[in-house]
Parts: sequence; C-alpha cells; structure tokens
Amino acid sequence: MQFLAAATPHISVKADEVFSVFGISITNSHLLGILGLALLVMIMLRTAKVAKGKKKAGFGCRLMLWAINGLYKTVDQIMPSCEWTNKIAPLTITIFFFVLAQYWLGLLPIVGPITFGEHHTPLLRGGVADLNMTLGLAILTIIAAQVYAFKFLGFRGNLSRYFVSPLKNPIMTFVGFLELIAEFSRLLGLSFRLFGNVLAGEILLAIIAFLTSYLTPLAIQPFYLFELFIGAIQAYIFFMLSNVFISLGLEHHGDDEEKHTQSDEHPSVDLTKQAAKG
Repeated sequence: MQFLAAATPHISVKADEVFSVFGISITNSHLLGILGLALLVMIMLRTAKVAKGKKKAGFGCRLMLWAINGLYKTVDQIMPSCEWTNKIAPLTITIFFFVLAQYWLGLLPIVGPITFGEHHTPLLRGGVADLNMTLGLAILTIIAAQVYAFKFLGFRGNLSRYFVSPLKNPIMTFVGFLELIAEFSRLLGLSFRLFGNVLAGEILLAIIAFLTSYLTPLAIQPFYLFELFIGAIQAYIFFMLSNVFISLGLEHHGDDEEKHTQSDEHPSVDLTKQAAKG
C-alpha cells in the first residue's frame, strides 16, 4: 500500500514500448490488451457452454446472458430486419464486451504504479487508452458498415450514396459529397471520443491517488465506482454508434418494406431462460 501511495503519476498520451519481437513494438497497452482478450474469450466460452446447457449457470454467466439478450434486442430495434440483426449483432455485441473489458482492466490498481526502466515507464496501460486501439476499432466498424452496405444495396447501389451525376441531380451530388466526408468524421469521432474519455479517467485516478497519498484506499473508492459506471456507458455508446453507422448503409431508399418482427421467420431466443432450464 505504501508503494502505491508513493508512486509518482506517469501521464503519457501515447503508449510506451516495453519490448520488441522481430522488430514489432510491444507496448504496455498491448500487454494488458492481450490479457483482457484472453479473459474475455474464456468468459465467452464458458457462457456459450451454459447457454447450450452443458454447464450449470452461475451468477456471472446469468448476468452475461442477460446482457447479451438486452444488447441483441437493441440491435434488432435498429436494423431493418431480423435477418440483418442476426448477421450484425455478433460483431457489435463483441465490440461492446471488448471495450468494456479493456476499460475496466485499465482501472486495476496495478495499472500505473508498477514501472520499469530509468524513466519509470508503466508496465501496464489500459488497452483502449491507446489511440491505436480505438482507431483500430473505429476502422473495423466503418469497414464493416461498407461491407454490409455492399451486400445489402449492391456495388452500384452503395456507390450511389456518395457519387451522383451533377447533370442528373446537382443537389444529391452535393449531399453525396457530404456523406463521404461524414464517413471520415465518424471514423475520427469514434476513435478520439473513446480514447479521450478513457485517458481522462485514468489521469483522474492517478492524480487522486497521488494527492491523497496514504489515504488513497479510502479516497479513491468513489472515483473507482464512478469510472466503472463510465466504462459501461462508454462501451454502450460505442456499441450504439457502431449499430447506427452500419444501419445507415442498410436503408431501403424509398422501399416501403416493413421490418419482420421477432414472431415471424426469426424468433428471438431467450438465452437466460434456456440456461436456467439447462
């Protein structure tokens, strides 16, 4: 406890290199990111076994299944049909849990105080506290939106969202140009918004721990609870924005086809009830 209280806060916007493998830089955010990914895969595999009735459901698995059901219903409300919900929900729900796990792991007391080298570089750093990570997630989301739009509208149909002949429709030509700019602004907005919030939260905890010194275990508890809540909110916002950006490419553009309800061809499956029966 004395070690944690006496540690000087290290504030760095970029992730710091810990070591390199065949010329590839491994940063402190990579180390915690790999740990978070491994833990998330283990939890998901166990939850899948519970959902299939192969294992008895504990409180943690029931909570996971409840969250997955709620997120799936949210995706279903945004997408144009249940068929597309089944295609897109696995991606966006996985992004939600990945961001949540990386955010919460970055709040561990060991993240920051444990340092190495003469410059006291932190050995561990939150995965989403690295702009490369948030930018990668944003690029994945935007690329997925384009891929799904090509499948839904076709090659020419998707390009017509951005490129319209000025001789045929000058107004839509300008609108298409604005839509093309909007795609890049969404990419930057997704990455910098998440990165900024995560970095600000970690800096807040580091400053509070440094100022309160040996009273840190008591003083920092409310801020930890607040950051846990903020982490869930940030993961949900990224999840919602990903779904909205993907759904923009799945618009019918004048087609009045109604969305299938869950009682039609693709009924919803309540994983929580199924696990309880198992």
